[in-house]
Amino acid sequence: MPVNRLRRLMGRHPVLVSWLALAIGMVLILLWAAEEAPLTGGQRAVLVVGCILLAGACARIIAWEPADISEPGPKGEHD
Repeated sequence: MPVNRLRRLMGRHPVLVSWLALAIGMVLILLWAAEEAPLTGGQRAVLVVGCILLAGACARIIAWEPADISEPGPKGEHD
């Protein structure tokens, strides 16, 4: 049953699910890579928030629809 719920969620909110998956992966990699770095808790928190925001931007970029190249652009665009 959980697989069906996940498929429905992915069908309704693909960008949100992509954001969540990317954010989890990026934060795990960040924490693993910075494991021995002398960072304070606040510094780690800022990096985690930055990773989450970056994951959101990446998910939006991935979801962009390509422009229809059959339509001509403004005059002089392809000169």
